[in-house]
Amino acid sequence: MNLQEYAQGNKLFRSYFKKNKEALLDLVKSGQSPKALFIGCSDSRVIPDLMVQSEPGDLFVIRNVGNFVPPYKPDEDFHATASGIEYAVSVLKVEEIIICGHTHCGACASLYQEIEDPSLVHTKKWLELGQSAKTSAILSLGSDANKEELLRLTEKLSIIKQIENILTYPNVKKGFEDGNLSIHGWYYDIETGNIDYYNAETYEFLPLRSLIERDI
Repeated sequence: MNLQEYAQGNKLFRSYFKKNKEALLDLVKSGQSPKALFIGCSDSRVIPDLMVQSEPGDLFVIRNVGNFVPPYKPDEDFHATASGIEYAVSVLKVEEIIICGHTHCGACASLYQEIEDPSLVHTKKWLELGQSAKTSAILSLGSDANKEELLRLTEKLSIIKQIENILTYPNVKKGFEDGNLSIHGWYYDIETGNIDYYNAETYEFLPLRSLIERDI
């Protein structure tokens, strides 16, 4: 897209803004009160609001490479994602946290590659947060497993690992244990638009749509 195309897009958005002005200005006057913290990948094919048809003000969104959650370590340098988590939970008082991974994730694929480019020094360090998912996938399937099968499992195991990491944050852990905060692991299929959710009781990913279809 060039600058003119962005301008045209903003023109269309201003029409939307005009039609929904009252609700949008109420968010200005009253402040935001999102229902959930959504932690997703920076991948341009992952589109949180479109995926669940949420409205402005519904989701507090954090996006980074690989939808990784650094464990709680105040002395480390991963403060951008960590501060977003703390703000969402401690200030905005969200009731739900969604950690959303996706198929064909470049971050997870990069775990199986050597990164030699010196300009990717921060990326290489950041990807260390996915190494445990890679290790678990290899232990489960074997290093000689089909590449695509190995990558899909790595993507799913990474989501579970990020759930474990976010529970190292004191206020997240407290809210979860007190029953005031729900944590969800989602797996978005960029080829179909389907979302699977992690069922911690059965240790498997199940179609999100099943939660409504079984009630029909």
